[in-house]
Amino acid sequence: MRFPRIFLLVTLAFALGFLVGVNKIDVDWKNYRPHITVVNKEPPDGQMKLDLSHMWLVMEKLENQYYDKTKIDSQKMLNGAITGLVSSLDDPYTVYLPPQQNTQFKQTLAGQFEGIGAELGMRDKQIIVVAPLEGSPAQKAGIRSGDAIVKIDSKSTYGFTLNQAVEKIRGPKGSKVLLSIVHKDEDKLQDISVPRDTINVKSVFLWTKKIKDIDEIDQKAFLQGSLSNEVAYIRLSQFGDNTNHEWISLVNALALDVQKNPNIKGLVLDLRNNPGGYLTDATFIASEFLPIGKTVVSQDNATGNKVDLKVEKQGLLVKIPLVILINKGSASASEILSGAMQDYNRATIVGETSFGKGTIQTAEDLGGGAGLHITIAKWLTPNGTWVHQKGIEPDVKVDVDTKDQARDAQLEKAVETLLGNQSIIANK
Repeated sequence: MRFPRIFLLVTLAFALGFLVGVNKIDVDWKNYRPHITVVNKEPPDGQMKLDLSHMWLVMEKLENQYYDKTKIDSQKMLNGAITGLVSSLDDPYTVYLPPQQNTQFKQTLAGQFEGIGAELGMRDKQIIVVAPLEGSPAQKAGIRSGDAIVKIDSKSTYGFTLNQAVEKIRGPKGSKVLLSIVHKDEDKLQDISVPRDTINVKSVFLWTKKIKDIDEIDQKAFLQGSLSNEVAYIRLSQFGDNTNHEWISLVNALALDVQKNPNIKGLVLDLRNNPGGYLTDATFIASEFLPIGKTVVSQDNATGNKVDLKVEKQGLLVKIPLVILINKGSASASEILSGAMQDYNRATIVGETSFGKGTIQTAEDLGGGAGLHITIAKWLTPNGTWVHQKGIEPDVKVDVDTKDQARDAQLEKAVETLLGNQSIIANK
């Protein structure tokens, strides 16, 4: 038996839904006059029986009386019905995904899809950009974390669900989409034309450099004697299908470098704009930094039972000094990782308050390509904190310097922290 995989992800959190209490409905529109033939109409054992007469009456009247017969699409109507049931829970992460959207979701976690490369979320019924992916068309066009998407191709997003927004933004390579956005903390509406492309997402990226060779920081801000020191840097873009495999190969190499090179003063783990992914991946990577037996995250299930996910392997980076970078695009699994490190004082958290998604979903395939994501639990940090809609507060708050795009003030502060505050930041 194949069990559904547990995940925590902001991207493609479609708000769909309205099912009618049956496993499968097969409406034979071609032969419909006037009765509807339904298969598998009995509800599952133990489920209350529902009066579906209004449902069938509405479908019958639409099919017989609606003036534009070209718009009568039985599968689309069924998807809309299922969408209504799921959305009645008012949970943007419990969603029904028709085949196309389910395929897109899986492609995202597999690391390849066609679109603009931006993770979307919803806050206060507004479509927002959780994070543009590194090097994506969205990022190159000027889309930022926290942007509110007001229009898509000149059509207002007011009342849009997430799946509607994603469906309109995604498209074939070579085409373009016009986004009317408002940057966070600004009030000016601006139009940005973004080309679509094939998005390949590599989830783990590593470098080790001397401070004087890190282009994104101001070397003049550091004492001359510290410039020959080195720091390691790992960026995690998501917790996807290939993350653990990519992580193992890179971290094995890094662990050897740390043993041989005393000039490496620590590691910066960059979780900025990381929208999340699989729960097991977050636990696996946290295990690299914590002793065996430590709780990484507690899963608080609907039954009231708590399940603690603990470190079960010997990590290679348990003793390395660690700084974690987060921002408002860091969500879900990345919050689990940073939250555990913060609770154990294992790392200094630098940057901005994270997104704040504290629930866990299971993904199930329904057949025919469709899928269902169900929120099955909330998760808590080792100290019992629920970050939902609040986020994780950094230990050291550093905002992005929008006036100096070439300088990464957050990375600069992370390097300073690793050096034990030996640096002197200019103009403090």
